[in-house]
Amino acid sequence: MNKLVRQYVGMTIGIVVAATALNMFLIPNKVAAGGISGLATVIYHLSGWPVGVIMLVFNIPLFFLGIKVLGTRYGLNTLYGAAAYSVSIDLLAPYTPVLTNDLLLSSLYGGVVSGIGMGLVFRFKGNTAGTAMAAAIVNKLYGISVGQALLAADFIVVALAGVVFKSPELALYATISIFVTSQIIDLVQEGPSTSKAFFILTEQPQDIADCILYEIDRGVTFLQGRGGFTGQARELLLCVVSTSEVTRLKELVYQKDQRAFVIVTDVNEVLGEGFAAAIPKK
Repeated sequence: MNKLVRQYVGMTIGIVVAATALNMFLIPNKVAAGGISGLATVIYHLSGWPVGVIMLVFNIPLFFLGIKVLGTRYGLNTLYGAAAYSVSIDLLAPYTPVLTNDLLLSSLYGGVVSGIGMGLVFRFKGNTAGTAMAAAIVNKLYGISVGQALLAADFIVVALAGVVFKSPELALYATISIFVTSQIIDLVQEGPSTSKAFFILTEQPQDIADCILYEIDRGVTFLQGRGGFTGQARELLLCVVSTSEVTRLKELVYQKDQRAFVIVTDVNEVLGEGFAAAIPKK
């Protein structure tokens, strides 16, 4: 499949999944989980106007302002994403069942499904405009960080929903949904942590390196370091292994040096020999 076609198919699937999450869990239960979609949810319950149309009304001028302030990097992908997201929400609304009216379940499952959808959109280099673009514009004009601008925008939308719907609980549930969505987006984009990185400080660096190379069959890198207290030059070993090899590597390290200092940390993605290909096959 052509790369561009694959990109737009992936974006579209993500958009449909995210739109389904709004219609199935968030909009019917007045959970305004931040962003333009959250603002549109509030306006929808006040006016009855379709959520997708409201989002488009906000996103189109925002898109052109983004082009003017940020340049053409916000191009066809963003315009397509914003339009397709709005259209999908309104087209799917009559056919999407509301699975639950429980606010906690709606917030959690709405966050999960929405996160999966938006994660796919971002993974395929798409964008749906909204507060992400607004935050980028604020950053460009006023120097406020994108993260702070996004947080402020989401806070304003959530607080507005709590005031309009006269329910602080709805604002709290929306906050849960925002948190869940952000975590799932990261998970979809980066993948689950299936590898571990070892940093090993030892008096037997070559012996342990040989064990890693020949008994576990993993690569190892020597890093040059210096003790902060002693000032002595030290060699630090860096090695990445799968989770199934963690216990074996620990055993090998402490068989060689019981005083070794070992740091084990999660690795979200590893590209290269022995792991995922750095360049996906066509």
